[in-house]
Amino acid sequence: MTLIELNASDRDRFVAALGWVFEHSPWVAERAWERRPFASVGELHGAMVAEVLAARHEEQMALLRAHPDLGTRARMSDASTGEQAGAGLDGLTMAEFDRLQELNSAYRARFGFPFLFAVKGSTKHDVLGALAGRLSASPDDEVAEALRQVSRIASFRLEDAISSPAS
Repeated sequence: MTLIELNASDRDRFVAALGWVFEHSPWVAERAWERRPFASVGELHGAMVAEVLAARHEEQMALLRAHPDLGTRARMSDASTGEQAGAGLDGLTMAEFDRLQELNSAYRARFGFPFLFAVKGSTKHDVLGALAGRLSASPDDEVAEALRQVSRIASFRLEDAISSPAS
C-alpha cells in the first residue's frame, strides 16, 4: 500500500494495513489515523510514536509485553520471525541459545517485560551483548529504552510495508 492510499483510507482499512506495525497493538495505528494526512513515511512513524508516548503507562507496558522474547523458539508474528532470523537468532548454537534464555529470564524478572532490541542490521553477538549490558539499567531508563527500540522496530516495518507510488 502507498502512503497516498493510506492517507485516503478509512480508519478500518488503515488499521488493517498498519495495525501490526507495533506488535499486537493496533490501537497505535487507530489513534495515529486521526493525524492524517501524512507527508512522508517518517511523519507517519512520528505520529505513531507520539501516540505510544502519549499512551497510559499500562498501555505502554502491554505493548512491551506483546513482543516475544528474542531467540525463543516459541510462536512469533511473521514480522518478528523474519527480523530475528535476519540477526542470526534462528541459528544459535546450543550454548548461545542457553545463554540467551538465561539472560532473557533475568531481564524479564527484573523489568517485567521481554528484552526489546531492533535487531535489523545486528548480529546475534550484538543482541547478546546489548542484553547483558542493559540488565544493569534502572527500571525507568529501561522502559524508555525499550520504547525507543519498539519505535525503531516500527520504523523498519513501515519502511518495508509502504510502497512508493508508481512513477
